[in-house]
Amino acid sequence: MNIDVTRDQVHRGDLLLVNKDNPVPEGGAETEAVNLYRHKELLDGFGLLDSSIMLSPDLAEKFSTMVDAAAGEGVKHFIVSSGYRDETKQDELYRQMGADYAMPAGYSEHNLGLSLDVGSTLGEMSDAPEGKWLTENAWKYGFTLRYPANKTAVTGILFEPWHFRYVGLPHSAIMADHDFVLEEYLAYLKAQQKASVTVDGKTYEIFYFPVAEDTTLHVPAKGSYDISGNNTDGVIVTVRL
Repeated sequence: MNIDVTRDQVHRGDLLLVNKDNPVPEGGAETEAVNLYRHKELLDGFGLLDSSIMLSPDLAEKFSTMVDAAAGEGVKHFIVSSGYRDETKQDELYRQMGADYAMPAGYSEHNLGLSLDVGSTLGEMSDAPEGKWLTENAWKYGFTLRYPANKTAVTGILFEPWHFRYVGLPHSAIMADHDFVLEEYLAYLKAQQKASVTVDGKTYEIFYFPVAEDTTLHVPAKGSYDISGNNTDGVIVTVRL
């Protein structure tokens, strides 16, 4: 099948890489985030650390689906301590915490709107049942632990057992299977050009395409598809067969 894409698609989607070398694209930050304290209908299965936390309704729903599954296994003491931050709030945090503990404004995943910091009312996430459950199961719901302890050399960020990023299925499943963080996964797709995976009985084919200008992609598969940029040099097309 053929898919028309524009150059700016490289900077849109759930797989955007945001780190010290790749800023949030201009106009690419989350604009649908709402204050959860004022939208209590979105609080399903989790609490809030304070009244300033913001998430998009879509991400809040995805998170709720995940913590509802955890509650079914007796793990139900989740709180969200941070979600979407605008650049002003990120700059404030950066000035308070310093470079060892925060990213400058425009270079944090929290400015993108696809990440949230999760806590437990029972204790530190590295020890709490909530942290252990998410580490083992978040991938099933499209989330990934963004800064694991064994990947500091890759991410440049110290272990953050509370920071989870939404990438979506089937990507989170492949990342879990290969013990990839996002930097490694995107590099893997670029090197392989194609990957196939079956998750919950659904088969997907994933393709990487370099994109430097408006173009038409010739995708050697047919089915419903999603497309995301990598925020650097190309797009990933995910086809559900």
